[in-house]
Amino acid sequence: MSDVISVRVAKEIKKRAEELGINIRKVVEKALEDAIREKEKEEIKDIAMKIKELMSDVSEDDWTTDIRESRNER
Repeated sequence: MSDVISVRVAKEIKKRAEELGINIRKVVEKALEDAIREKEKEEIKDIAMKIKELMSDVSEDDWTTDIRESRNER
C-alpha cells in the first residue's frame, strides 16, 4: 500500500530528470528511506548516551555481577 505525497521542485529540475530517464519516485523514496535511517540512528545514539549518563556511577564489575545474577535466576 502506498500514499500520495506532493512536492514542489523547479521545473528545470523535473524536466532534466525526465530527459535523463530518472525515476523520480524511486529517487524520492530512497532519499526518504535514507533520511529516516539517519534520524533513527541519531535517536538510538541519543538514547545510548542517556543510558550511559544514568549508568555513570555503576562500575563494570557491578554491571557484570548483576548480569550474571540475573542469568542465574532464570
